[in-house]
Amino acid sequence: MTNRAYPPSICPGIPRLGKCPCGWTRRTFGQILRVVERPAAIEDDTEYQLVNAKRNRGGIVARERLKGREIKTKDQYIVRAGDFLIANRQIIHGACGIVPLALDGALVSGEYTVLHAKDGLSLQWFTAFTHTPYFQLTCFHSSIGVDVEKMVFKLALWLKHTLHVPPIHEQRKIAEILSAWDEAITQNSSLITEAKRRKKSIAQKILSGKRRLPGASGKWKGMRIGAFANCLAGGTPRTSVSEYWGGGIRWMNSGELNLKKVTEVEGRITELGLRNSNATMLPLNCVLIGLAGQGKTRGTVAMNLLSLCTNQSIAAILPSSVFDPEYLYHNLDSRYEEIRRLSTGDGGRGGLNLSIIKALHVPLPNVDEQRAIAAVLTTADEEIKLLEAKCAALERQKKGLMQKLLTGEVRVSI
Repeated sequence: MTNRAYPPSICPGIPRLGKCPCGWTRRTFGQILRVVERPAAIEDDTEYQLVNAKRNRGGIVARERLKGREIKTKDQYIVRAGDFLIANRQIIHGACGIVPLALDGALVSGEYTVLHAKDGLSLQWFTAFTHTPYFQLTCFHSSIGVDVEKMVFKLALWLKHTLHVPPIHEQRKIAEILSAWDEAITQNSSLITEAKRRKKSIAQKILSGKRRLPGASGKWKGMRIGAFANCLAGGTPRTSVSEYWGGGIRWMNSGELNLKKVTEVEGRITELGLRNSNATMLPLNCVLIGLAGQGKTRGTVAMNLLSLCTNQSIAAILPSSVFDPEYLYHNLDSRYEEIRRLSTGDGGRGGLNLSIIKALHVPLPNVDEQRAIAAVLTTADEEIKLLEAKCAALERQKKGLMQKLLTGEVRVSI
């Protein structure tokens, strides 16, 4: 199997353990876990809760509730709070976790392996251990199949793999430390959610004129973008001509719209490539909109804070004296779903074009009020950005600490 066949969660290689830390023991998975089977007698008129293991260690979550007659696969098993579940066809993608109290008594099919801790194992510690590259590799090398999405987990093979297990009191302390980091990350994520909700609420009011900022006056004008700004799409030099690529001119692809405020891009083309394509150098502070694609890119709005050119899947609204670019950016960014629905093609899944962009109606106060509105929303964006950066830092720090704690590189004080 080539490295490209590995799922993103797997680093190609053979699972190998290093030296066992002092006081820890080398055990097999089979020595610390036992398989539990609780066959369920399915009755047609009884309603049952089904559960699912999310990928990337997203935990065990509720699926639908079904009457017994609606459950097609009658090979079902009861799970209890505290059970550790492995999705046999998804474990290489990290589909595993502990059953929460709220799902006690739910059902899983025979496509799952239900495990319980033997004496001397904390499942909270073991759940943290499942995030390690070593655990992921053991699952991958215990699965067989040609297609990554259809590989089947072989429990008997996996149970023979070994791991280093700390004493139970050390396991609990490690789990406690990592749980504190999880709580900090969760709290910060809640702050991000609240900041986004607050910004959305403010944007709805001040971008519509329902709420005017202090000192604002005058009537707003409703204008179509094509009436107050020039719009153009970019272009792509022929990829088969090497002389067109690798120069000093920044060239932006539509995937980079997710940067929102664009301060750098990866692509570079030459002067020759620019002259022999539809790409056009853009001034600073154009409002950029994704035109194509069924993913999230179509309708995504950004601004270029440096001079560049773009591919043909991006429309650029050039600056003018009639509008403040930051204001227009926030206006269109708040209308993401509306703009996507304007797409051409079957059910609006095709794409946008310059005619659609030019026809977009924008409420315009005077430029001074536009700038004031943009300043409020930009401040809200900066708050969200800071919170997101903090959350990313917490995630990185936890990941680094986890690797050290779970390998014994750093020992905890009991």
